[in-house]
Amino acid sequence: MNVPRRILALIAAVTLASVPATAVADASAAPGTMAAMGDSITRGFNACGFYLDCPSRSWSTGSNEAVNSHYRRLLAGNPSLAVHNDGRSGAKVADMAGQARQAVSQGADYVTILIGANDACASSEAGMTSVADFEARFRTAVQTLTTGLPDAGIFVSSIPDIKRLWEVGKDSSSARTAWSTLGICQSMLVRPRSTDQADVDRRDRVRGRVADFNAVLARVCAEQITCRYDGGAVFGHPFTLSQLSRWDYFHPNASGQQLLAEITYTAGAVL
Repeated sequence: MNVPRRILALIAAVTLASVPATAVADASAAPGTMAAMGDSITRGFNACGFYLDCPSRSWSTGSNEAVNSHYRRLLAGNPSLAVHNDGRSGAKVADMAGQARQAVSQGADYVTILIGANDACASSEAGMTSVADFEARFRTAVQTLTTGLPDAGIFVSSIPDIKRLWEVGKDSSSARTAWSTLGICQSMLVRPRSTDQADVDRRDRVRGRVADFNAVLARVCAEQITCRYDGGAVFGHPFTLSQLSRWDYFHPNASGQQLLAEITYTAGAVL
């Protein structure tokens, strides 16, 4: 199997990123341009201000040292790395084709993707994106990337476990108030303290939809030699309430973004 030179370079860049910048002898191993595709999580929404995008604290492209994003880590291999955050708060998988075209136009050598939370977090269970539609749209986006950027490395994160969100926040009056007042992810978070079987079953079905979406991400990514999936690392991580924004108890705060950066970068390095 012939591995594209750019992928070999990205593997080298992962190694270089763990070495102090003063010890790096060959910056050419790192990508020259990276792009991030996704939704409000990739935009760093609510990570630095009330209802604001905070791309400086994005797990993928953030410049904030504390977050230690993919971008910050890859700078060790190429201090001139150009970065583009093409994500959009509120985005769903239907928006990925357009974002992929942006990444292609930017000539990205490395692309990160985190998408799907909004496809499961609807105003009701009935409003969730179907698995078939999710797969068709995600495959189209990946094909756009691999056709337009045949040598670019693509990293795909799993979708966080939104039932875990319910688990860590259901006993917090502040979280429950935010979810209700702001209408957040009602497919999962409506009636958060209810133990009625109908609500228990609904939560399990919504979690199952996220698991199905993650299976799609893994399957489609595996079809491309240039693509790496995180193996479910983000979905499986037991994040805590302290890693969520205190404004909405849904989006990662700066600590949560740092955690995402660590989990995803490590997963991308070892797969």
